[in-house]
Amino acid sequence: MTTEAVRIDKWLWAARFFKTRSVAQQAIEGGKVRLNGERTKPAKELKSGDALVIRIGDYEWTVKVLALSDKRGSATIARTLYEEGEESRQKRALEVAKRRRFNEPASTLKGRPTKRDRRTLDTWKDNDA
Repeated sequence: MTTEAVRIDKWLWAARFFKTRSVAQQAIEGGKVRLNGERTKPAKELKSGDALVIRIGDYEWTVKVLALSDKRGSATIARTLYEEGEESRQKRALEVAKRRRFNEPASTLKGRPTKRDRRTLDTWKDNDA
């Protein structure tokens, strides 16, 4: 369904950038989405031709809105709602390649060390001293 203007959170959900509208709203409120270079609110009306910068995790999309929709369809339909810039596509590809090549050692750690981890750390410290 194409209209003259659509809420930005609905459009981001329909374009499949976010899995739910509430996640899209949280991202907008958190400053992860910029409309024409400025922070915005979830209820802001989006028009065809607007520029969006969407940051999800370590990845950033710079897209131009081509069509409006407030209904979530298939991925092929969602892809026709926007056009991504070539520079944005290259930056994301570089980020993917960088992640494949260099794995962050701390990325597997979750929260505080367990009792077993603590004992391993203590034995390392004792061996160094």
